[in-house]
Amino acid sequence: MPSVPLALPIDAAVPPPDWAPVLDEPGAWQEFSRPLAGRDGWWESYIAIEGMYCAACTLTIEQAIGQLAGVESVQVNGSTATARVVWTPQRSQPSDWWRALEKAGYRGLPAGDELQAQPRQRERRKLLWRWLVAGFCMMQVMMYAVPAYIAEPGEMTPDIASLLRWASWMLTVPVLLFSCQPFFASAWRDLRHRRIGMDVPVTLGILIAFGASSIATIDPAGPLGAEVWYDSVTMFVFFLLSGRLLEQRLRDRTAGSLEALMRRLPASVERRRADGAFERVAVRRLRAGDVVRVLPGEAFPADGTVLEGDSRADEALLTGESRPLPRGAGDAVIAGSHNLAAALLVRVEKVGEDTRYAAIVALMERASVDKPRLARLADRVAGPFLLAVLAAAVAAAAAWWPSGPGHALGIAVAVLIVTCPCALSLATPAATLAAAGALARRGILVRRLEALESAASVDTVVFDKTGTLTRDRMSVMDVRTRAGLLPHEALELASALAGHSLHPASRALAAASGPGRWQASGVREIAGQGLEGTVAAGDGGPRQRLRLGSAALCSAPDSRSAVAEAHLADEHGWLATFSLDESLREDAAPAVERLQQRGFGVQLLSGDRTRAVRRLAWRAGIEWSWGRQSPEDKLDHVRGQQDRGRRVAMVGDGLNDGPVLARADVSFAMGQGVPLAQSRSDFVVLGGQLEAIPAVLALARRTRRIVRQNLAWAAGYNAVCVPLALVGWMPPWLAGLGMAASSLLVVANAARLSRPERAPLSPGA
Repeated sequence: MPSVPLALPIDAAVPPPDWAPVLDEPGAWQEFSRPLAGRDGWWESYIAIEGMYCAACTLTIEQAIGQLAGVESVQVNGSTATARVVWTPQRSQPSDWWRALEKAGYRGLPAGDELQAQPRQRERRKLLWRWLVAGFCMMQVMMYAVPAYIAEPGEMTPDIASLLRWASWMLTVPVLLFSCQPFFASAWRDLRHRRIGMDVPVTLGILIAFGASSIATIDPAGPLGAEVWYDSVTMFVFFLLSGRLLEQRLRDRTAGSLEALMRRLPASVERRRADGAFERVAVRRLRAGDVVRVLPGEAFPADGTVLEGDSRADEALLTGESRPLPRGAGDAVIAGSHNLAAALLVRVEKVGEDTRYAAIVALMERASVDKPRLARLADRVAGPFLLAVLAAAVAAAAAWWPSGPGHALGIAVAVLIVTCPCALSLATPAATLAAAGALARRGILVRRLEALESAASVDTVVFDKTGTLTRDRMSVMDVRTRAGLLPHEALELASALAGHSLHPASRALAAASGPGRWQASGVREIAGQGLEGTVAAGDGGPRQRLRLGSAALCSAPDSRSAVAEAHLADEHGWLATFSLDESLREDAAPAVERLQQRGFGVQLLSGDRTRAVRRLAWRAGIEWSWGRQSPEDKLDHVRGQQDRGRRVAMVGDGLNDGPVLARADVSFAMGQGVPLAQSRSDFVVLGGQLEAIPAVLALARRTRRIVRQNLAWAAGYNAVCVPLALVGWMPPWLAGLGMAASSLLVVANAARLSRPERAPLSPGA
């Protein structure tokens, strides 16, 4: 379908109806649609809705789209503000939906990420229903079980006891057939592959308890008729599902950060044609070198450079930078960030998988499936442990069989249930996933979950200088002037000349003063010396000939300063001297101070001159610093620190620090290019905030403490409860309650990592 030249209203944040036909291209609407299973020619598409504020909006939207030809059904989820549309392309087009939404007072945005989220959302709903069924049946079964527990011998007639047992049986069957399906399916899959998983003893315990109880219900006078365990089965399933529901919510919280990223890119954008007019095209059709116009409220579709316009960009979700950033001609913009104030003309440089946005998503996807070392160890231990559990259950049943089959089976069931290592297997991954999700929401990506374990033991932090502690520009540190000239006046005069040069010193002077009342003309550059030109006030004041540059050019006195200097002079000689130095990041000194307060040793390595490195270290508050360090020297330094027993975290920009980042116990990659350049780093700080370093190290220590608590609880629980079950002092219902409670406690304890830290941690925490 040919593209249609269109114009957007200035405040359009989503596709308005006059350009929605772009989405009628099959390649465009298929990105947020998929074929409907079992129905040829029918599709399901997902739309994110803007403007929903109450439950009534759901019905309005369903009616607005549902009445269109070719649309079979519309389902709107008010909590997520998304709509699922079942339709056929033979009789309908997506542009019709946008027109209907606009007419009803709403706006739509393609939500392709909903397709990836659908299986997980479906499983979440199923798990919730299984939990609700188990909870309802458990309450009813417990109500029927109470009389059997409190009745004295002879107080309950056999027919009433039989009635209560059959009622409990009928209520336990739905739990077995519906709520227990995840455990049964997992156990059957493990057995088919000839392995023993955690759900195998759980399934055996449930089936044995239900089977023995059913026999006792059918034949109360038989060898198993003394006791039934319907209440134990339903309660065990309910609490076990509660733990899994909580664990799923914890995982979804981490996955939510990924989903929020995946919905950032727009579906289409205005691209400039050869004749200068703009046409609306799908983002997938962009190529490097294209020029696009990004309007206020739209997301940037690709990485590029601003050609025209001045605006502000929201990069909070991608870089962690909470404040909108100014973006003008020459500035870089990244895919997925939002244009806020005015239209910008952008030259596309990277598209699709080459963008920084795609690299961030890939990093998060990789981290979400990573397993820490302790989690892998727990998985390896779980297999032999479960075999021992099965052997212990068989041995316990055999040992107690002479006292009665019913009693022996009850003990075997209790052993199977109480020893299930769910809490042990959840102890580490639940905590590390919660921590990774908390960091992702702050713009810090964890490339390896195992790095959280290593970061907890770090005691030394080594910083690179250029690009890490400093910005890529110089700043004016001091101004000395001739008598009668004020420092700010000298800066304004120098800035007028400096604006005509791209030299770092000139850029620093221009930035320090900003636009003033002086204007320069006839500016010429003297090679290796500086600038010369005529400066006059904008209101027509007197003109003067000025020189800006070296001491020789400006006849400046020799100050023997260790810092770079620029000088200003007029026809009568020297006017001012400006001391220039590297621009230290605003958060460098506070971050170093926080690290030192927590007991970390802080060091600085740089390839720059030793005097310059020491001066910057003093400004940042770092005591130990080394200059003239080659990449090999940095590597040897970190290796030497490790040989002395130190655990080192290396912080660099990643552009030339690959070897030392790989050698350090933990590595942090800073700066704007990190997702593509830092393949060897453990943590990626998207916005380059140095305050992320103490925050990550503190959270790592909190994570280690919580993992230890979880492991100690799981080990202590088994050490106490297994002997009690073996000697017959723990009935199945108590075993089920204890096992489920242990899993709940582990997950709830790990969830605390999602909350911000309230108090400083000591180094040994």
